Amino acid sequence: MRAILKRWADSDLAWSWRNTPVAWLSTALFVLLLIGAFGAQWVAPHNPFDLTTVELLDALLPPVWMEGGQWTFLLGTDSQGRDLYSALLYGTRVSLLIGLASVVLALIAGICLGLLAGYVGGRVDAFIMRVADVQLSFPAILIALLIDGVARAAMPRELHDILAFPVLVGAIALAGWPQYARTVRGLAMVEKSREYVQAARVIGVAPLIIMFRHVLPNVMGPVLVLATVHLATAIITEATLSFLGVGVPPTSPSLGTLIRIGNDFLFSGEWWITIFPGMMLVLLVLSVNLLGDWLRDALNPKLN
Repeated sequence: MRAILKRWADSDLAWSWRNTPVAWLSTALFVLLLIGAFGAQWVAPHNPFDLTTVELLDALLPPVWMEGGQWTFLLGTDSQGRDLYSALLYGTRVSLLIGLASVVLALIAGICLGLLAGYVGGRVDAFIMRVADVQLSFPAILIALLIDGVARAAMPRELHDILAFPVLVGAIALAGWPQYARTVRGLAMVEKSREYVQAARVIGVAPLIIMFRHVLPNVMGPVLVLATVHLATAIITEATLSFLGVGVPPTSPSLGTLIRIGNDFLFSGEWWITIFPGMMLVLLVLSVNLLGDWLRDALNPKLN
């Protein structure tokens, strides 16, 4: 383990990270949000979704620095008396889980299909790429809405809230796999003509082993950059779907759900119910995008 850490510390990527203020600042912000989200049960002062601790008399309290605010609720409360600061931490966890799960699923599907198309070629390549082209002609949010609507129509109503999370993850992943497939396909077409792949073919190595053991490690750089950027896109897509009312259920709201709930009170003076979830979403997406931009520049040999 110590040797691995030392190798990382001496790598060009670590040097670039240490000498790029934007990189370590965005990393610090993202790690802070991760700690707050996945440690919400220890960090948050309240459990906003435990009905036994929610008091309706505390509804619509302003932030602590405004008149009528209380130190018990630093960022105020919503219309049901839930602590907004605690709700933000729990909502960020839901948004991150959906974003990460959908990116991993899209990454796996895109890599497998891209390797198959780029290495095999021919009709297999033409079929996979035409499917990807057709899907890319539609906005990702429209595809996610379509899949979510079809799934809700096919499922019994009592299962909507239970299966909302996997349906949302599948919808976002299905809308994002073509980007990975096209990237991996182009890189695999270049790698398959190199000497090490030709040598592996000559000695009789199976095509699947060549694709995943030899070709895949050499195409992962751009894919990781794309995954970082896609994580921010997936979080925004989930927030949009939840804002439209077709995302996660209100019993386990994400940042998009909190923004939608607060939007009903925005013009009545309770601005904090929607502004703070919106700010949290901006900080989360901004930190991921800045990390993706740094990683793209650090892995680009033409910029080094």
